[in-house]
Amino acid sequence: MSHTLGIRQAQKQKTRQALLDAALGLLEEQSLSSLGLREVTRAVGVAPTAFYRHFRSTADLGVALVEEALGSLHPMIEDTVSAAGDSDERIARAVDLIARHVETYPAHVRFIARERHGGVQPVREAIREQLARFAEEVKVALAEHPESKGWSDDDLLMLAGLYVDHMLMAASAFLEALEGTDQDRERVACVTSRQMRLISIGRHNWLG
Repeated sequence: MSHTLGIRQAQKQKTRQALLDAALGLLEEQSLSSLGLREVTRAVGVAPTAFYRHFRSTADLGVALVEEALGSLHPMIEDTVSAAGDSDERIARAVDLIARHVETYPAHVRFIARERHGGVQPVREAIREQLARFAEEVKVALAEHPESKGWSDDDLLMLAGLYVDHMLMAASAFLEALEGTDQDRERVACVTSRQMRLISIGRHNWLG
């Protein structure tokens, strides 16, 4: 009996992931607000009623895609910010992380960039909550740096938010550069590094 339940659970998870993957592919060319569940189920080859065994609505599916796109990044970003080294080394690691993530998951990055200000409120809120969580985690990591001595929690959170927002902007820039040349991607990396260094310089002089 337990073996049968395990098989059913695995099949259910497989179908759920197939729906997410199909939706992500369809969202390459349209926004979530225009996506119909019949499009998604047709792409997977299941009946429309099967959709509701996994998601309440396309908005619910979109929230799941937000978690899939951003959830796994939390430990990586925290490790990047808290790792040893000076600010330039941390910036270099962050830029490399962004570039590699965009190259590996371009559809997820495109989805987040489009839906961050899109027409589906639960998805906008899910993205905002994820970014706020990133900022809190980065704030905790920044507080461990010697140069954060004397900083208030509010100021550290403001700084963390600047870094998170800029990393998201950089991801969009790298996404556009994917269709270009190696020089285009190097240019984005260079500009991103310089901009983040500018934030770092402001950090060192904020309490001055």
